[in-house]
Amino acid sequence: MVTTVNGVTPIPDTATGPQKPAGRVRWIVCALLFAAVVLSYVDRLVLPTLKPELQARYGWSESGYADLAIWFQAGYGIAYVVFGRLIDRIGARAGYALAVALWTVGHMAHALFTSTSGMLIARIPLAIGEAGTFPAAIAATNEWFPKRERAFAIGIFNAGSNVGAILTPLVVPVIALTLGWRWAFILTGLLTVVWLVAWLAFYRRPRDKKALSAEELAWIEADPVEPVRPVKWRALFGFRQTWAYMLGRFLIDPVWWTFLFWLPDFFNKQFGVKMQDFGPPLIAVYILADIGSVLGGWASSRFIGRGWSVNRSRKTAMFLAALCAVPIAMAPHAPSLWVAVALVGLACAGHQGFSANLYALPGDTMPRWMTGSVVGLGGLSGALGGMLMAKFAGAILETVGSYQPIFVVASCAYLVALAVIHLILPRYQIADPDGEKATA
Repeated sequence: MVTTVNGVTPIPDTATGPQKPAGRVRWIVCALLFAAVVLSYVDRLVLPTLKPELQARYGWSESGYADLAIWFQAGYGIAYVVFGRLIDRIGARAGYALAVALWTVGHMAHALFTSTSGMLIARIPLAIGEAGTFPAAIAATNEWFPKRERAFAIGIFNAGSNVGAILTPLVVPVIALTLGWRWAFILTGLLTVVWLVAWLAFYRRPRDKKALSAEELAWIEADPVEPVRPVKWRALFGFRQTWAYMLGRFLIDPVWWTFLFWLPDFFNKQFGVKMQDFGPPLIAVYILADIGSVLGGWASSRFIGRGWSVNRSRKTAMFLAALCAVPIAMAPHAPSLWVAVALVGLACAGHQGFSANLYALPGDTMPRWMTGSVVGLGGLSGALGGMLMAKFAGAILETVGSYQPIFVVASCAYLVALAVIHLILPRYQIADPDGEKATA
């Protein structure tokens, strides 16, 4: 029996228990999650990829296009909270299916419009649906993976964001030039329909999956499972675990959004890279980010497998990832484009490695029936931070005219985030909603 102390329950030693099974059904689930994240980023980035052509053809203003980005982030952040809560109630299978259906309808609807105001009509359901991607994926990971493998699995599917960012500028222009820009939305949207059919056909809870061996089921269920219970919003804010996750996301998510939105402009202004030449440096950056995502999750899982505590394993992996971001402060002074690409790519790898372990925090420290809601709050917190960072970046570029302050902030953000997480949550502990001292 596990003893609760001061309203929290120590995380059990995950280095003992069932031996790793030969079964691989859980990794098929991980592959489906990876594919969904790839498709979500492809669908998200089709419009930015086509922006120069559509702007020239239909006379879009920069402010009109900026409104699309602002409202996308606003809708994404709010819906992240809603989906986190919803997935706690309806589960990963139905929650992910709903999310993909919504974003597919919105994505394919882009083909119906030619103005930015029209595109906004399609952009909102895309944002709402895509907001369900990570809450549903993390809920599925919590169902199918024990703690010792969870960050590794998250690192794998999180790497799909970089694969999507690589594939979009390679595939979309070919479709647009061959069949017309509308087909870029239609054909990529059809891919998500295929994924949705596969998800509904394959995904079940582990105990409902007939193909799952008894050994693999025992491995998956090595960690204690709590019965589902209702949770009030105000109760979530009473836990240190919630605040550690929210503030961590608030501090690191803005850096990733900055990389996504501003890297082409940085390469252009700093090194004179033209639009048609963005491909190689951006692909290199996102490949490095992919490697960082997988290695970050693998590292903490490896540490846990060696007998380290979850607390020590996750924080050590996050510290190593945070160090990877520090050199980006020197990127504006890099002697060549490819030195800058290496520095930026290393920082992106650090971000993804840090994220893989931060995304695991709710599953590590909260009852399973509360994780979706906490993940949703973290998504909203990250979106708010991203909007503030966008304002900051715009103001710096207009007044100072240099990326140096932006990259200095990026270089420090991860170490600051880890320090904040550690101050709030010195030890990873499973929150006990019934404990008298469970509140922060």
